[in-house]
Amino acid sequence: MTDDVSTTEIATADLSNLNERELKGKVNELRSRIEKSERQLASIFKELKINRTDIDELKEKRDSLNHQVKERVAKAQEMRDKRDEINKVISEYKGKRSDVNSKTQELFSGIAGLKEQRDECNKCSHGSVESLTKAYEAELDAFLNKELPLAVEIKIFQKLNDLSKRLQAAKKANELHAQIQESYKESKGIHKRGDELHEKIQALSDESQACHLEMLENFKSADEIRKEANTYHAQLTDKITNINKIKEKIDPLKTSIANNRKELSLYLDRLKDLQLTKEEHKVSQKHNDAREKLQKNARLSLEDLKLLIEKGDVKFSNE
Repeated sequence: MTDDVSTTEIATADLSNLNERELKGKVNELRSRIEKSERQLASIFKELKINRTDIDELKEKRDSLNHQVKERVAKAQEMRDKRDEINKVISEYKGKRSDVNSKTQELFSGIAGLKEQRDECNKCSHGSVESLTKAYEAELDAFLNKELPLAVEIKIFQKLNDLSKRLQAAKKANELHAQIQESYKESKGIHKRGDELHEKIQALSDESQACHLEMLENFKSADEIRKEANTYHAQLTDKITNINKIKEKIDPLKTSIANNRKELSLYLDRLKDLQLTKEEHKVSQKHNDAREKLQKNARLSLEDLKLLIEKGDVKFSNE
């Protein structure tokens, strides 16, 4: 404030040349200045409150929209992942369909070869998977859990190796047998299988396209909502900048009020001293008048008598 007086200036101010009227005028001026600054300060705090209320509303709108953006993006990503998974399945089905078509010529020539391999495995296994598994587990339990002579352990270890090979052969025989059965099944319904795969591929392609379109729609919606959220964010940024500018006015006003109050205190003290001196002078004059009356034996008023007693001009004897 240009009208403010610094603390140093106030401390060194010479007020002795000012009369009572001038002092009262300065007091009124300072009080008016303080009141004006306090009104400005109150107005600033009111303006801050209004702006802060708007900030909460803008934040709520922005955050709500950003939440919607996250939801849309999450939904779009979900649709993209679902589409990609469907496309993987489609790729698998296409591979199966290609296999089915190629197996038409391979099935009958392959079955004979599978039978020959299965029979060889059966010759090596000399037993079923179930019986060989039980035998293997029994020998393994003895090998791991019983205290046996080294020679016996060596024999059991050799037997475990033999059972392991036979068990693998038995499993392989089962696998080959299953392949043979599957080949027979496929030979009966190969054309039907091809049609089924085509129908599944077509249905999945339609579903994949629907997911793709929904993904695009959600990304588009997210972009539109994000633009609106950014608008609120820009308004919020402007509000915060405005609030900071408003806040910058507070400290100078507070300083102005404090300095004016210090200055006012000096003027009030000086006015008080002046009024006290004036009163003392008035009392002194009355005292002189009363003493003159006393000397002339003139009639004294109660106030005159009181002053003379207080000043010691009139004393009463205790006797």
